[in-house]
Amino acid sequence: MDYIVRATAADGSIRAFAGDLTHTVAKAAKIHGLYPVAAAALGRTIIAAALMASDMKNEKNSVSIIIKGGGPLGNIVVVAKADGTVKGYVDNPHVDLPLNKLGKLDVGGAVGIDGKLTVIKDLGLKEPYAGQIELVTGEIAEDLANYFWVSEQQPSVTALGVLVNPDLTIKAAGGYIIQPLPGTSEDIIDKIETQLARIPSISTMIDEGASPEEVLETVLAGMEVKFNARLPYEFRCDCSKERLEGVVLSLGYEEIGNLIKADGKAELVCHYCNTKYHFDRSELERLLEKATEMTE
Repeated sequence: MDYIVRATAADGSIRAFAGDLTHTVAKAAKIHGLYPVAAAALGRTIIAAALMASDMKNEKNSVSIIIKGGGPLGNIVVVAKADGTVKGYVDNPHVDLPLNKLGKLDVGGAVGIDGKLTVIKDLGLKEPYAGQIELVTGEIAEDLANYFWVSEQQPSVTALGVLVNPDLTIKAAGGYIIQPLPGTSEDIIDKIETQLARIPSISTMIDEGASPEEVLETVLAGMEVKFNARLPYEFRCDCSKERLEGVVLSLGYEEIGNLIKADGKAELVCHYCNTKYHFDRSELERLLEKATEMTE
């Protein structure tokens, strides 16, 4: 089962989160038929959103990450909730690019850097909190670290990784976020930087069987890591036919009437999970009556 751990280290001066979300990203890749670079991009965003949502207190709280980089992938949209569920999609799942100069999937080239990364946090207040930054690399981890610094004034180390098999299945997917709190000594920060320079990538650690706990113990070696929570996560959409009725109603009575005249039916597809919802003539007529009442 995929899960995320929350922890503190160095006498509480460090906050840390790490997760293995291999099955979660694999389900997203299967549902959307993702090509490797799309799987890496959407997978990294899924991991990032889940790590951030794991820090929320109310199960109804959520984090949305929207990336519009101007690249061939189009938009990436992910929503993660504190209840352990995450969903997401990319506009163009079949983008195929050559490997970058390092011989790795060219996520930055697929995402682009001519755009923004937006984070929306719904904390159950009257208005959600929204922060936005210009994309720096399009590689997502670096952009998220920049978001933390610019929008939340929080220095962070962010690592997100997805390994894709030749048959397009997901081999490993995981990530971590390390955040020194105000007053953290330079010695501690130097120690983390030194450790980061010598350890394997997050995707390699997950692929070699490291648990989220072991990942943090490796990154924060010698800093007395204390684990505070273990949260299961999965890819699960909360769409339903009732919710999609609202989409039909938003078309207005005139457009619903046109659907009835033209085909007598309608099909709507959820962007997040590709589930198809069908509305027959009688259902459209019921919604037409409701839409008409709403305009009166």
